[in-house]
Amino acid sequence: MSKLVSIIVPCYNQAHFLGESLLSVLNQKYSNWECIIVNDGSQDNTKTIAESWCNKDKRFKYLEKTNGGLSSARNAGIAISKGEYILPLDADDIIHELFLSTLVPELNNDDALAIVSCYSKFFFKNKENIVHELKPIGTTYHALLFENCLIATSLYRKQCWEDVGGYDETMKKGFEDWEFWLSITKQGWTFKIVEEFLFYYRKQKQSMLIDTLENHRISNMKYLFKKHEDVYLKHHDRTVDYLLYLLKKNEETASKLKKSTTYKIAKLLEKPFNLFKK
Repeated sequence: MSKLVSIIVPCYNQAHFLGESLLSVLNQKYSNWECIIVNDGSQDNTKTIAESWCNKDKRFKYLEKTNGGLSSARNAGIAISKGEYILPLDADDIIHELFLSTLVPELNNDDALAIVSCYSKFFFKNKENIVHELKPIGTTYHALLFENCLIATSLYRKQCWEDVGGYDETMKKGFEDWEFWLSITKQGWTFKIVEEFLFYYRKQKQSMLIDTLENHRISNMKYLFKKHEDVYLKHHDRTVDYLLYLLKKNEETASKLKKSTTYKIAKLLEKPFNLFKK
């Protein structure tokens, strides 16, 4: 008998994308799934859109909660799910029709495997407008120490979610999926990357990921390093090398900026204001 997959779709004010995402779920060749749409306190018409899909197919279910962030929404959906396997799917992203039929057998055939992921295509506005391709590698937590090589929309065992206590709900500024994968794999579980493009990530001018990388990257990494201090101390030399690499990279970026024409013009324009201040 095929395993039931619970697809968890948190939605916060993204009703305009939700239909396209849910259509990709409905189009799955693998039919044994349930899809829990979690309305995380949206102020748009998310409820109306979600309920229309629930009326269309009984495998869609609707959960409404007060706004608590992405981790909170995922945990709420997973808590009421019935599937043995979990697939998080953001409300603005799309999965290929063969996503489940390709990835589910991987978990079925390997008891040591916790997570299965795939290659991804990043698109802007429409799925045909591909702007970037992601081909991650790795199988153990070592590949996750300094960079998250697993997309959030990866298939995993619900048992793993239970074992680590779910997603960290204090991480409201991103990297919650990175922390989640590290929590699972450092226990000895492995992951696998299927070398097929089965996931489509919607790239937007403004998004949670962009905000995280621009404004919260350092604080999030500090939290990650401290929470999993046992792992990073175990790999002390590699951690120090990585931090020194980041420091050098930042210094090189600052040096290039000071040599740029834009910077020099800005300094010239600044002089009259400095004189006025004096």
